[in-house]
Amino acid sequence: MKRLLSIALVFLIALVTIAGCSGKNEGEGKTSGPSGQTGDGAGGDTKLEEVTLKIMIPGDRPPDMDLVIAEAEKRMKDTINVKLDLVFVPWSDLAQKTQVTLASGENIDLIFDAPWLHINQMIASGFYEPLDDLLAQYGQTVLEKRPPQMWDYNKYGGKIMAVPLGVSYMSGNSYMVRKDIREKLGVPPIKTYEELIDFAYKVKEQEKGIIPMTAGSATYSFVAHHALNDYETHVRPTHALGNSLMLYYKNNDGKVYNLLEDREPIGTWLANTHKWFKDGLIFKDILTTKDFHQPISAGKVAIVTNGAFGIGDSFKNTFKNNVPGGELETVTFFDSTKGANITNFKQWNFLAVPKVSKNKERAIMFLNWANEKENYDLLSYGIEGKHWEAVGGDKMKFLDTSGYPGFGYVWVWNPVDERSDVNSDPANDEKEAVLRDADMFTTDILAGFEFDSTPVQNEVSQYNTVDGQYYNALFNGVIDPDETLKKFEAEAGPALKKIQQELQQQIDEFLAAKAK
Repeated sequence: MKRLLSIALVFLIALVTIAGCSGKNEGEGKTSGPSGQTGDGAGGDTKLEEVTLKIMIPGDRPPDMDLVIAEAEKRMKDTINVKLDLVFVPWSDLAQKTQVTLASGENIDLIFDAPWLHINQMIASGFYEPLDDLLAQYGQTVLEKRPPQMWDYNKYGGKIMAVPLGVSYMSGNSYMVRKDIREKLGVPPIKTYEELIDFAYKVKEQEKGIIPMTAGSATYSFVAHHALNDYETHVRPTHALGNSLMLYYKNNDGKVYNLLEDREPIGTWLANTHKWFKDGLIFKDILTTKDFHQPISAGKVAIVTNGAFGIGDSFKNTFKNNVPGGELETVTFFDSTKGANITNFKQWNFLAVPKVSKNKERAIMFLNWANEKENYDLLSYGIEGKHWEAVGGDKMKFLDTSGYPGFGYVWVWNPVDERSDVNSDPANDEKEAVLRDADMFTTDILAGFEFDSTPVQNEVSQYNTVDGQYYNALFNGVIDPDETLKKFEAEAGPALKKIQQELQQQIDEFLAAKAK
């Protein structure tokens, strides 16, 4: 790893050296640079003409956004001289709005995109500018604030096509548990999965009116949540079918497994979950509940899956208002040992520079500015003293999230500058630190692999139709696994097999090329 870091450092130094040797404009002795920039080749004073960057990101515009923009523009006035025009797009409209905007050729300088949105499609259609050279010349801080793994394994066709926005290399996970009920029943702190289920049975037997268990969402199933802490076989979804485990990887061996043919360990998890549902442990309306956290926030559930190590303050406050005297805790089976967790270093969110942008250099200069600690704090958390206050170099306390809720994850996120809440559990902070340290992970053998689904588009569509009928119910224990897998076989077996074969073929080609 040290050797890889040294190579990466040498590479960055070489790029800086090349960038510093830009040619001179004939007869003028001026260095070439971003639009509106002039200067002498000896590094004298430079002056940048004011430009306005149009940035399209998801979410709702915060009430105090204008205050933050004004402060940012004030700081940039005498350096990169940028004005900001932020366009917020509702999450529900994001896919269509961003796609239509790009297709129309409207001038956008920075735009949010993601693998779960349409970044692969937009790159393939030529909408985004390759960033390797721009980052080497104008984005050194952007490069330095993300480790080599975040860059190496988030390229497309060997090029940096968008800046990865992330602070970790896998998600935290836990179960929210009613601590007050656990203590009332005389159950000691829960340390194992078996103890969690035993507690659920005790709730069923002794706490009438309390639902023992429910999932945080129908798609984030009990079986999938259990798989997150599978340290024996490391089961995980494939590149082909999203979060579906009908095809899956295990053992980090580069093989694609088909649940219709290779049942274990998932088959055991399915059988157990179905038993729990029949025994009345799992919320009977799990598939039809729209607000999945509402039952526990109302004090009606003892255990719920949680996609983080901690519990947000807003949720805690809602729970306290609804359940006076109640208390929540989190239970996780995450192993923080170095190398215990496998990651492909893929990030979920990205910021791209559209080809149509007239200010590509300035856009990267802005991102470089935004990835400096003081400016990162401003754009991520708002005005210090009004919206938040610093607690040391890496923690913070929220003061007014109603005026400026944190949303750095859609435009500036990096793992170096992100602060943690001073009120968070120190034990959770330690786990989060593991998630942010690339060197704590075992690298997925398929890191850097991209699946081209074009050859099996029809089969994927056919599978998805069947998946929509059975998958959520199956993986939350609602229906019998043996009977349901027979239906999968009859209705989607051939399609699933063809997807598996195509995925395996592409993986084999990827691994063979990597071995050369």
